[in-house]
Amino acid sequence: MTEEELPLPPENGNGFFGLSQEPPTETPVLSAQSPASQVLTSQGAIGSGAENTAGEAVPYRVLARKYRPRHFDDLIGQDTLVRILRRAFETGRVAHAFMLTGVRGVGKTTTARIIARALNCTGPDGKGGPTADPCGVCPNCVAILADRHPDVLEMDAASRTGVDDVREIIEAARFRPMQGRMKVFVIDEVHMLSRNAFNALLKTLEEPPSQVTFIFATTELRKVPVTVLSRCQRFDLQRVPQALLAEHFAHVAEEEGAHFAPEALNLIARAADGSVRDGLSLLDQAIAQGASDPEAVGNMLGMADRGMVFDLLEAVMAGEGAKMLGLTEQAYALGADLGVVLTDLMEIVHLVTRLKSLPTLREGNTLPEMERKRGGALADRLSMSVLARAWQILLKGSQEVETAPDRRQAAEMVLIRLCHASLLPTPEKIVRQLQERQASAENSLQPENGSPTPAPSSVSAGSGASSSASSNAPQGPTVPSARAATDAGAAGKSGHEPAAPSALKLVANGGLAVVAEPAPAADPEAGTQPQLLQEPETSEAPEPVQIQPRSPRSWREMVGLTKTQQEPWLHGILRLEAHLVRFAPPEVALRLDDPAVRRRAFKLLNALLERLFPGQWRIVASEEPGEPTLDEQGAEVIALRRVEAETHPLVEAILQTFPGAKLGPVHDPALDDYNLPPEIPTQLVEETPELEFAPLDAEEIDPDDLD
Repeated sequence: MTEEELPLPPENGNGFFGLSQEPPTETPVLSAQSPASQVLTSQGAIGSGAENTAGEAVPYRVLARKYRPRHFDDLIGQDTLVRILRRAFETGRVAHAFMLTGVRGVGKTTTARIIARALNCTGPDGKGGPTADPCGVCPNCVAILADRHPDVLEMDAASRTGVDDVREIIEAARFRPMQGRMKVFVIDEVHMLSRNAFNALLKTLEEPPSQVTFIFATTELRKVPVTVLSRCQRFDLQRVPQALLAEHFAHVAEEEGAHFAPEALNLIARAADGSVRDGLSLLDQAIAQGASDPEAVGNMLGMADRGMVFDLLEAVMAGEGAKMLGLTEQAYALGADLGVVLTDLMEIVHLVTRLKSLPTLREGNTLPEMERKRGGALADRLSMSVLARAWQILLKGSQEVETAPDRRQAAEMVLIRLCHASLLPTPEKIVRQLQERQASAENSLQPENGSPTPAPSSVSAGSGASSSASSNAPQGPTVPSARAATDAGAAGKSGHEPAAPSALKLVANGGLAVVAEPAPAADPEAGTQPQLLQEPETSEAPEPVQIQPRSPRSWREMVGLTKTQQEPWLHGILRLEAHLVRFAPPEVALRLDDPAVRRRAFKLLNALLERLFPGQWRIVASEEPGEPTLDEQGAEVIALRRVEAETHPLVEAILQTFPGAKLGPVHDPALDDYNLPPEIPTQLVEETPELEFAPLDAEEIDPDDLD
């Protein structure tokens, strides 16, 4: 290979991992007298700013391209993918099609190039076969690294989406490789191919020639047809963990001669969101700006300081609105986006919730010291219900900020709302306040001589009213009222010992109630311990009364009976598909077109009526047309109501004034659940034939004229 044929560095790519650098601008030259495995050293380092032999400055190469992986071992955070591919090459079970999916910047295209080199590598001696560890010095490896191998073709599906582009690939797949062992077609962003392009590729993808391998990369796997996915081996490239990213960035910074504080690298890793390429771009920017401490990196990223976010959350949770607005103004002056500040607050609320749920997180070193200490203090002070409420307010508020015309105003309104919500009592606090109020009420009823007096029967926590709220519900043993307690206190003055109040008990009576039960009194003459008061046998809690439903007097009542008896499927069928042919008790004739539905519906309806009204009803099938279904009748009524509304003079005037206005859904509160007017059952009319209805324009009868 002559010096003019030396490869150039790659100019594009999508995934970046590892510390292995790309080939330098001046590629190592193979000695003609030495074996191919002996490689001369490079004359200049990438990014060093040195000049080559021609006196020209070496162009700078960004970190995302300079530290692109060249081997499977250079990939970080993809252990599963590397293990499977290594095993496939060792056993000779390499698939003919791969589908690589994942978020941006995790190494999809880079992995595709490593696979292409592994398939075509011939080793330093030119006699090697497919291997998981490509040598990097054979002609095929060098050409693939330089993006000029004739048998490794990359296509960007974002710009070439048509059938003609796919036909070129199909036509090229028919010919044998010109230089390498395998033809490799790498299609990036494959989800952007058109439907016809996917269909044209299916047959070749299912049975490709033996010398062809397809490698697809996509960030939107759901947009790829299932017919294509079933013909590929799918690999999901994971987001790289934040700790691993920070460690990788520290090594890259050390290689570049830059020094960063660990907190600054953590900020960059957190902003990268699992993407190595995004993180290396941010690191490159930080090195260029000389930002090495957390404050400078935070300003570069437009983020508020982590300590300031903790201060903001503490002020919000304490309800200190003035301090909160001061902190937001300070963050805004430093260039922080308040929408991003809300996201930071959500992260800290989530962190505090985790610390409260998993106290062992405070002992490990997975979290920074500030987050462990300040987050742990917040976790000890805030309850889980308060944290959950704050999360919901911030989550909804972050969505409002994205649609608001002024992000700062929207974010401050969300924080003010959270300030006031933090002062609201929790359910536990409400119960505790009610208990304290009940205890103070008991103390106020104590007589002057100090003898205890039972408290009132109950205090409802659901409505805040007195015992009248709970006295309406059926109860078991009778609870003495306040008047009875006063009588008992008076009896104590006459020489009888009153009953001492017992502990409070919580009962459910349409809400929470606090009840004071009298404790048993001791018999001084018998000298025995107090015995529990025995209620008479007749005072046991009554059995719940089973209300027998009324026999339906119309078809609509029969359909409604299935709803009240918890038969949702039967109720839906009778409402939407059943046509009433005849309602003549005890026989009801119905028409249902579907035989299977008819058999099941008749069986369920007959069983329900027989259980509620034994021997009173019989459901039969009919082939007559019958009436429209209840749903169809309701639709007709709604259509009539809509016509009436459209012809109303006021509506017509509004529509004329506002030409673009449209009449929305029409709702009539006088209609029932089926959008039908209330009916008077035929049975009721037959039982009261003398019942007559006055016309609508009749005058109201004066009650004095009635006998």
